[in-house]
Amino acid sequence: MKKSYKTLLFDLDDTLLDFAAAEDAALTNLFKELQIPLTEVMKETYKMFNQGLWRAHEKGEIGRDELVNTRFSIFFEHYGKNVDGAEYEQKYRNYLKEGAQLIEGALEVVERLSQQFDLYIVTNGVKITQQNRLKRSGLLPYFQHVFVSEEVGFQKPRIEFFNYVFSYIGITDLDSTIIIGDSLSSDIKGANVAGIDSCWFNPFEKENATDSVPTYQIKRITELYEILNK
Repeated sequence: MKKSYKTLLFDLDDTLLDFAAAEDAALTNLFKELQIPLTEVMKETYKMFNQGLWRAHEKGEIGRDELVNTRFSIFFEHYGKNVDGAEYEQKYRNYLKEGAQLIEGALEVVERLSQQFDLYIVTNGVKITQQNRLKRSGLLPYFQHVFVSEEVGFQKPRIEFFNYVFSYIGITDLDSTIIIGDSLSSDIKGANVAGIDSCWFNPFEKENATDSVPTYQIKRITELYEILNK
């Protein structure tokens, strides 16, 4: 059955903006400021701790403030060093908010789709950081609103996050709404919980070993044209 979509909910990090590149640059600049050599092993160790904390946050096990204010103290504790996690977080975030590297084709896709659909950003993160990155990337003018978990009070995949979004926009027909994102645990699971369609952006062709079921799967963001104009 042909679907006629009206509302497109876009995840931000690693869907439209290259978060991996922004994170790498921010970590490099932070450690340069701290005058600490940053090895690839240290970088991967930080990412491991950080991703674990975000998964806990998605499950509602820890709050956002605890996540961002302890990730660096937890990381440095692993190396036997005690630091002020909140202070290091602020230094890191000053660099991260400058990270506006685009996923290939993202700007062109968003510009074109905005002429036909209602576009919104739905992202887990810190409002000021995400807003700044969107502005710097050139993406912001094409979206009618930006929903950030910090401001909403809940994070994807919580049903409360999506209910807030639906209420704010005034969505009554869930069949006309689709979310596009790279995360099975937040975007696709959130879609399953909320009862809307989803498109899994999977550029590295990862295996889906979860119980999250995407409606569509794409490798390149430009493949959205085909899905939305079927």
